[in-house]
Amino acid sequence: MLNQRLQQKLLQKLSPQQILLMKLLQIPAIGLEQRIKQEIEENPALEIDSPEATDQNLADSNPDSETDDRAENNENPEDYEEYKDSDEEYQMDDYMDDDEIPDYRLKQNNYSADDERREIPFVSGTSFPELLNQQLGYRKLDEHKYQIGLYIIGNIDDSGYLQRSTDSIVDDLAFTQNITTTKSEVEEILGIIQEFDPAGVGARNLQECLMIQLKRKAREETSPALDLAIKIIGRYFNEFTKKHYQKIMKRGEVSEDKLKAAIDLILELNPKPGNSLSETTRTNHYIIPDFTISNATGELELYMNSWNSPELRVSNVYSDMITTFGQKKKTKKQREAYSFVKQKVDSAKWFIEAIRQRQNTLYLTMKAIMDYQHDYFMTGDETRLRPMILKDIAEKIGLDISTISRVANSKYVQTPFGTFLLKSFFSESMLKNDGEEVSTREVKTILKEIIQSEDKKKPYTDEHLKKLLNKKGYNIARRTVAKYREQLNIPVARLRKKLN
Repeated sequence: MLNQRLQQKLLQKLSPQQILLMKLLQIPAIGLEQRIKQEIEENPALEIDSPEATDQNLADSNPDSETDDRAENNENPEDYEEYKDSDEEYQMDDYMDDDEIPDYRLKQNNYSADDERREIPFVSGTSFPELLNQQLGYRKLDEHKYQIGLYIIGNIDDSGYLQRSTDSIVDDLAFTQNITTTKSEVEEILGIIQEFDPAGVGARNLQECLMIQLKRKAREETSPALDLAIKIIGRYFNEFTKKHYQKIMKRGEVSEDKLKAAIDLILELNPKPGNSLSETTRTNHYIIPDFTISNATGELELYMNSWNSPELRVSNVYSDMITTFGQKKKTKKQREAYSFVKQKVDSAKWFIEAIRQRQNTLYLTMKAIMDYQHDYFMTGDETRLRPMILKDIAEKIGLDISTISRVANSKYVQTPFGTFLLKSFFSESMLKNDGEEVSTREVKTILKEIIQSEDKKKPYTDEHLKKLLNKKGYNIARRTVAKYREQLNIPVARLRKKLN
């Protein structure tokens, strides 16, 4: 049975403008230029407000401008008409010398001695897979084995490791390449590839990679340290990775000096042999800061890097079309055209306003962070960082916490002490024994300094680190020390241990 009733609901909905602003806030400086270009391509009513564009629009909208220019130059219109009707050959001869292309412009180099030359260097070289394929081609293999070798190389990653098991390669070759082979044949060809340069390529794990390099060294030279290194990697690899040196010395019946010589030799090996040859194909990622803080005059100055945020405007052509259609009695086609044009113009206005609000929000947020952490930005001393959470900045500038989070998670600031992610300036607080409130980042800095100055023969355990921090006035638990140590990517004491 159908019932009719009234019901009140309180809903919060975001407008298209708010959604657009939130998306723009998340875009860092390096991505803003591409986003603006994309919007200009998709919306013909949006254009860059440049002086050249303004002059061109004025010229297009004023067909009499040419006549006005002649009048300003005291030219007689009758003389102009006479000049237009004059002999064409005479006109061409008069101006040929000015328009003639210089000889040097017709040369391949296309530069004169006075031109400033700005050449862009290009890096060329052989990629890692191509190098392996070349070495495979030097071996005398029949077509069947050559195809198997190509497939194995195709499964070697940039670090030089084979990512598939031999059993899987046998199945893959049968189903995808229609090549019938056996596990022993695949391992035979893999053994050939493992002889290629760089040493260690084609290994299936770190142990095999190090062993390949050590055995190649052993073919060129012999020494007690090299023999012991091969023994350690072959028999005591687990103990070696966990730095259980006492166990290795006891089981291998070797002295500490001999063990250290062998380990020093192992540490000279390359755990990722492919990386040394894949530099030419690797893409470098650069950080472009959104803000710059300088301290040239003894006072902090904040600048926004808006080089990739050009001035935008609504196209005059589309604005005129809105006016034209608005004054007419519209047919169906005109109404459709008017609706399309209005939608594009409104979208352009929203985008321009969103960009303006984005810049304003970013500046207010960074200015609040700079004022809050004034002592740090003046000195660069991390112990001067104050505890600061998103709520502190949100309350200071009157914005929502989620807005501050979007800004902090993807924006960088360049300071005299380095370039940092805004998120790194936010930290929780803790109380020292004397009641002073300090930032957890300060505690991490002190912890890092203690670990760097420890005796590597007997590194501090987390319990010992806790006691040292407590002596400095930081009331902190052992599990918190372990958490901060992991956040700093510092291994446990056993893995920090080194032999003299």
